[in-house]
Amino acid sequence: MPSARLAVDIGGTFTDLALDHDGRRTTAKVLTTPAAPEQGVLAGVRQVLATAGLTAADIALLVHGTTLATNAIIERKGARTALLTTEGFRDVLALGNESRYDQYDLNIVLPQPLVPRHLRLPVPERLDNEGNVLLPLDEDAVRALVPVLRREGVESIAVGFLHAFVNPAHERRVREILADAMPDVPVSLSCEVSPEMREWERFSTTAANAYVQPLMASYLTRLEQELRGMGLVAPIFLMLSGGGLTTIATACRFPIRLVESGPAGGALFAAHVARQCGLDNVLSFDMGGTTAKVCLIDDGQPQTARTFEVARVGRFRRGSGLPLRIPVIEMVEIGAGGGSLAHVDAMGRIAVGPESAGADPGPASYGRGGSRPAVTDANLVLGRYDPARFAGGRLPLDVAAAEAALTAEVGEKLGLPPALAALGVIEMVDENMANAARVHAIESGKTYDGRTLIAFGGGGPVHGYRVAERVGIDRVLVPTGAGVGSAIGFLVAPVGYEVVRSLYQRLASFDIVAVNALFDDIAAEAEAVVAEGSFGAPTRQHRLAYMRYVGQGHEIPVPLPARSLTAGDVPAIRAAYDAEYARFYDRPVPGSDVEIMSYAVLVATIPAPAAAPVAPEEAAPAASVGWQAVRDTASGEVSQWAVHDRARLAPGATLQGPAIIAEDETSTLVGPGWSARVNGLGYIELVRGEG
Repeated sequence: MPSARLAVDIGGTFTDLALDHDGRRTTAKVLTTPAAPEQGVLAGVRQVLATAGLTAADIALLVHGTTLATNAIIERKGARTALLTTEGFRDVLALGNESRYDQYDLNIVLPQPLVPRHLRLPVPERLDNEGNVLLPLDEDAVRALVPVLRREGVESIAVGFLHAFVNPAHERRVREILADAMPDVPVSLSCEVSPEMREWERFSTTAANAYVQPLMASYLTRLEQELRGMGLVAPIFLMLSGGGLTTIATACRFPIRLVESGPAGGALFAAHVARQCGLDNVLSFDMGGTTAKVCLIDDGQPQTARTFEVARVGRFRRGSGLPLRIPVIEMVEIGAGGGSLAHVDAMGRIAVGPESAGADPGPASYGRGGSRPAVTDANLVLGRYDPARFAGGRLPLDVAAAEAALTAEVGEKLGLPPALAALGVIEMVDENMANAARVHAIESGKTYDGRTLIAFGGGGPVHGYRVAERVGIDRVLVPTGAGVGSAIGFLVAPVGYEVVRSLYQRLASFDIVAVNALFDDIAAEAEAVVAEGSFGAPTRQHRLAYMRYVGQGHEIPVPLPARSLTAGDVPAIRAAYDAEYARFYDRPVPGSDVEIMSYAVLVATIPAPAAAPVAPEEAAPAASVGWQAVRDTASGEVSQWAVHDRARLAPGATLQGPAIIAEDETSTLVGPGWSARVNGLGYIELVRGEG
């Protein structure tokens, strides 16, 4: 009987794999193949199976996450998409909400819609805010657009009508007409992709779903066929941005829900580690090859949101990206990874990212044709990597090529030798990541007091202690398998799906019958999706209401009982809202009525309790396996750092910084003034100021 579970995470530079079998874990890291991502996946699957001595038929479950949808939007490499919308509203995508992310920038650059204006096609029809038909759908006008769609070579179609989230009849009829005339062109409906009020966000999300649907459906179909050809018979699940798993069929219909699938796995991994170690509040720090992600985790659960911006044109600027109305794990993601490229800007300052060398050609030290310096090159020149052991020895690094790239792009322009140019690059990228973490905490109304930083990803353990110093954190935790943390997170994720739908209500005139009917409807939808992949496992419901005081512009989520509501629940709902509002804004607003804009139901399987075995700890100083000359980024001084092999460190082993703890997928740096200890789970705990 197959029992192994395999997770695959495609990143911008590396594809990570984690295989759990018979109580053991085997991991692998291979270069991503951007031109045909499935080829990198297949190469990694073959490698990890060979290492574990298994075959594809031994796999009981495969979980996959990818950033392909995000990259397609950022790089504008999706399908040629048209939007059919209510007559008079074709410019909603361009107008947005008429806000400016920088009020004083006279040359402000706004994000361009994914659908150009000549492909935003108006259709005569109109519903009112309650879903009543004011103007019937002009079906002949829809049919008249078919020749236009064919002539323009449209590959995917989005349909977004005014108030379709209340009454989807017109949108569904348009899909029927288009299916008859253009059966090979996929159609995305706003009433299914994002059935909520606010036209800009709803239309933008639907257009983005249509934009990536042909690409993602084609990729997932090819991948499934190739895996089946290898002998894999296990079900294949996709990681969702909100932290749940779903089937390939659902992912092909709503690929926009995959945009943050890889980072979501990382946040789940950090939350899992936090629960194992009894840590209530932590900061998840995931630094990969292309990006770095930070996420606040409280009470063992990552923060969640239902809005997300992709392809921001202003760094750290809310409102500078394309809005997506989907359930997501809330985090800050910046272009700061091992492949992020360094240069000197017009003002003579060192700048890093967001452009990345990716996997092809990669950083200069990869020896694959890259000539521009990346963060990996800078770390190598500072002595933080063993060039012979990088990626488990399968990708030896070229120190001379890294020095030459740093000299050409940074050193010569600033009059610095390669080592100091590298130091400047690392200091800049560390500050960028620390600044992102500060912004995230401020926007969440929280601090880092008493938090532990959980570092993972290929670069997280390398940069973790320095980022922790900059944000005021004194404890860092590096779990086992940190280099492929997101992939491991996939293996602990529940099968789940969230449905959000709008129904305007005021608490003063709360219609319990209508709200319960809505909850029954969306709960049934979520249950049906989860049933496709839960295989009878028990599930749990979580219900939310998105509420605000009357007259306010934005709402906050408030948990509701996972059952039918009664009149007696209304005062409790009001009290829960006032308490949550006070947590955000210090105090409630007495005497003001409260309105509910939308409702959400999350259905997810209940994970079986599985505590990791804790080995007895026998405190003993760790023996080093060598020494390495490293330039400290804080002081600029070069000194000999002890090098330790993580595989040889038993629970209880202790060591003093400065030191490097090396393993195949990453290295953990223990900076000066820090000490490290291996706990009973095999995790490395770094503490500042103790020795």
